[in-house]
Amino acid sequence: MRKQQNHQERVQHILRHAAQVFRERGYEGASIRQISRSSGVALSSLYYYCRSKQELLYRIEILAFTQILDRLEARLAAARDPGERLRVLVRNHLEYFLEHPDQMKVMAHEEESLAGAYRKEVAEIKRRYYRKALEVFEGLGGKGGVRRVSPRVAVLSLFGMMNWVYTWHRAQIDPAAGELAEMISNLFLEGVRPEAIPPAAGGNGRRLRRLAPVRAGAARANS
Repeated sequence: MRKQQNHQERVQHILRHAAQVFRERGYEGASIRQISRSSGVALSSLYYYCRSKQELLYRIEILAFTQILDRLEARLAAARDPGERLRVLVRNHLEYFLEHPDQMKVMAHEEESLAGAYRKEVAEIKRRYYRKALEVFEGLGGKGGVRRVSPRVAVLSLFGMMNWVYTWHRAQIDPAAGELAEMISNLFLEGVRPEAIPPAAGGNGRRLRRLAPVRAGAARANS
């Protein structure tokens, strides 16, 4: 049992350093030798734990999505209110990636670097995550409704808000994950709830409600 634990700890150590090297140099610019030097694991030993640079990238992504999904499932089990479930989704995502910025950058920029079975398996677990987020969003329809907007557009826009936080977040001046998650959840929820847009003078409230999703999408595209 202890031997197996030591093996897993060594693999985790290697993956952390591989993510750091990939972040600094990019997947194409990184080498196994650089990862060996960064991790302090001899090159021959490193190949014992991971057979190739592709496998390292694959393991980084699979491990990240597995941990995110497992923790999300556990947290959602204790949340019944649809709005709270959305907040759990956002908080879970932000907490993980603010704790693992190297992995976040690798996953954001190296999506196309995987090939073959590795790429297929990562794509499948990403679809599982997307489907879970879609399920959470669609649950909002039962409590006060949401504005008529494509669930796919809404969920992917939410991921767009969350996934790039690492590019601007500074721990010294920006909110921690919990407070930041509350802010982003409020921004998102107020954007999809019908009551978020008050009637305009002159009876144009209905027209504004129809245009709001389009304008919101345009704003996100131009940001």
